[in-house]
Amino acid sequence: MTEIYEKVVSVRFAAVNKAYFFDANGFDLDIDDYVIVESIRGKQIGKVVQVMTDYVNEGDSLKTVIRPASSKDLVAKELFNQKKEEVIAYARKRLDELNLKGVKILDADFSFDGARIQVSYASDNDEKVDLKSLKFDIMRNFSGVNAVDLRQLGPRDVAKAIPGMGACGLSCRCCCRYLTEFSSISIKMAKEQGISLTPAEITGMCGRLRCCLVFENDHYVECRKRLPKKNKRVMTPQGEGKVLEVFPLRDAVLVDIPEVGRREFKREQINVETVGTDVKVQEEPEHDTDGKIASSDLLVLVGGSDKYAEPERKERVQRQGKPDRKPRNERKDHPDREKSERSDKGERRERSGKPYRQSRNNSAENNQQPVSTEN
Repeated sequence: MTEIYEKVVSVRFAAVNKAYFFDANGFDLDIDDYVIVESIRGKQIGKVVQVMTDYVNEGDSLKTVIRPASSKDLVAKELFNQKKEEVIAYARKRLDELNLKGVKILDADFSFDGARIQVSYASDNDEKVDLKSLKFDIMRNFSGVNAVDLRQLGPRDVAKAIPGMGACGLSCRCCCRYLTEFSSISIKMAKEQGISLTPAEITGMCGRLRCCLVFENDHYVECRKRLPKKNKRVMTPQGEGKVLEVFPLRDAVLVDIPEVGRREFKREQINVETVGTDVKVQEEPEHDTDGKIASSDLLVLVGGSDKYAEPERKERVQRQGKPDRKPRNERKDHPDREKSERSDKGERRERSGKPYRQSRNNSAENNQQPVSTEN
């Protein structure tokens, strides 16, 4: 659903946090003004960081601004900020009493009217921790609190909540200064930029890949598209050679030329099209992507070609040290085998010291008594 709003403001509830959009039609607001809005955590007071007009919104309808914040509202907000230190101290003490090791209370945030508290914590274990008792203890100990939300933070959010020096040497990490959202980062970005894959050089204080790997990744990718890849054969002013190293920022490559050595050339000085050894002819697929036979192969199939026939079975290779298998007509279960040969092997040998046992048929005939015809 697409809607056009006459005036929209972007509101941020924390210093370095994500900003949310609200409908401010009918209010004269400017940047750095404080407003009271209705959020999923109740009424909150936030700071305006952006004002937009004729805003086109795609998706759910925007919530409206309740009213601008007064000086009395700002004083109440400051009092709640001082009170949250008591909540954090009490929660940490209660965790020690419950013997919940590995759980750390990081922050607490009151709603605008003080009826709701959001407690942020971190856990050293990946398993879910049961903190229901802590939730009810906070509600009983602090009057006026009707609901307590417990929010578990990940490693990056924990590093953001605890300011400090970064791994690069900056006095304040990027996540604590201006990063409002964390981007998806992969090890491929470090490879594209030629950074050493040593964990100490590519991981931050949170133990995850550094957020700065994504800052210049797009520029490196664009530069590498214009340059040949490693081990590619190229033509240079001094002869044909193989690419050993690629320098995206300098827009140059290092080429190893036989009988000349290693030389660095700019992108304008090399030519890849003149070298035909690396040109590969792309074969047409035999089948369509949906698994059906292509129309070009239909004529071959109708013409009697064995292109789609089952591959012939490979001949069994004789294993070393074992005799060849007998032909099928010489096996004992084959019908063409002579019955006499099978019967000779089927006869039982007489056991020493024991009389010869009659066959079952002969014994049955001897035991059969004649039937009398007399009345």
